[in-house]
Amino acid sequence: MEKQLNEKEIAKFIVGKSEFSLVLLNHFVKKFNKVGEIKLHATKTMIGVSNEKRRIAWITQIGKNFIHVVFPFKESYSDNLCFWRIAQVPGDNLQFNHHFRMLYTEDVNEELLYFMKLACAS
Repeated sequence: MEKQLNEKEIAKFIVGKSEFSLVLLNHFVKKFNKVGEIKLHATKTMIGVSNEKRRIAWITQIGKNFIHVVFPFKESYSDNLCFWRIAQVPGDNLQFNHHFRMLYTEDVNEELLYFMKLACAS
């Protein structure tokens, strides 16, 4: 695993995960770090992705052959091909969770990189 993953902090979260999923996770983190410097923080059930300001995404699942990431934005960006679900957070008029499922390293494409930049800038 790369240094950005802070193995001490997230080791329990990634234990037993498939090599394929860990390759996806590493690739995602590497690409995100090219957009803006990020840090990962493990919670009990997910990994938070943050910049110097705040949490900008959540890695909510590491499956056998995918990773699932949620990007919280203040508005809904429905005109895209990278998010399979966009849902307003109940009781919060200012948060729309955008769900991204990464199955291949190529899924981190120009469109997703745009939203990664947007998340870093928000």
